[in-house]
Amino acid sequence: MKIQGLAAKTSGAELEPYSYEAPSPQNFQCIIKVLSCGICHSDLHMVDNDWEMSNYPIIPGHEVIGEVIEIGSQVNHIKVGDRVGIGWQRTSCLSCRDCLRGSENLCDEMQALIATGPGGFADYLEVDSRFAFAIPDGIKTNVAGPLLCGGITVYSALRYAGMGSGLEIGVIGVGGLGHLAVQFASKLGNRVTVFTTSKDKAEFAHQLGANETVIVEKNQPPSAPSQPLNILLSTVPASIDWASYIDFLDSDGTLTLVGVPDAPLSIPGFPLLMKRRRILGSVIGGRAMMQEMLSVAERYQIEPIVEIFPMEKVNEAMEKVRNNQVRYRAVLSHQL
Repeated sequence: MKIQGLAAKTSGAELEPYSYEAPSPQNFQCIIKVLSCGICHSDLHMVDNDWEMSNYPIIPGHEVIGEVIEIGSQVNHIKVGDRVGIGWQRTSCLSCRDCLRGSENLCDEMQALIATGPGGFADYLEVDSRFAFAIPDGIKTNVAGPLLCGGITVYSALRYAGMGSGLEIGVIGVGGLGHLAVQFASKLGNRVTVFTTSKDKAEFAHQLGANETVIVEKNQPPSAPSQPLNILLSTVPASIDWASYIDFLDSDGTLTLVGVPDAPLSIPGFPLLMKRRRILGSVIGGRAMMQEMLSVAERYQIEPIVEIFPMEKVNEAMEKVRNNQVRYRAVLSHQL
């Protein structure tokens, strides 16, 4: 079948119509009719080839929600007519140690959706059905996409840092990732402290469920929270006062990074040693974690705050994301 997409044909270019032929799905493959697709900063990085892994023309989009219209002969966990989502990961080897213990996202042969083929800025998409996830009925189509990237990123990081209930959890930054982290942590019964540079975002964090906010003044060290933190999640893509934040951790506390700092970490060793503190990095999540996250999101009515654009406004939407003018996730929709 011929698929109509929107592609950047060179690094940094605006997206324009582009079509390609997709074969009939074989074995574990399936074809979905795209209903909506989120826009992530990673889409911009791929369009601009910031990570030197882009192949042009590139069709972005890795927060895809769609309806299954055709399946291969080996597909039995989803069926035609199901609503499914596809995130950053296209596939993995499914046989290495990481894959066999449910960490497919850590597989050395992990393939990113838009690094190894076309993404979801299109009318249809062919994917490995084993990485297509049924979307619970209680999650709306136009807000579901960002859960498949931003949602799983923060949820997996918090869970592997030990998040359950009754903990003190800190979140640095209230953006596309942070506003979801606050919801997951608070609605699962934890006390949440948010660190932000904005008074407006501090007020918003309380609306999301934060119990305490700390406004960090420019060029000043952050003030300590009222309670030591069991987990501190950094969602910001910048270097910050790591030494101060380490001191905010309780004994056996964990600093977890999902935002990529713009310089190597500079962290004193003594505060780590004396309180047995840890530093953890995390990226998306495996298939079981993805299903758990979606179930939790439905049960506790956790959803990203989105700005929705018709698919033909893709370049306008991409520019707003580039300029950080979207609060808090942008979504392209075929349903407008």
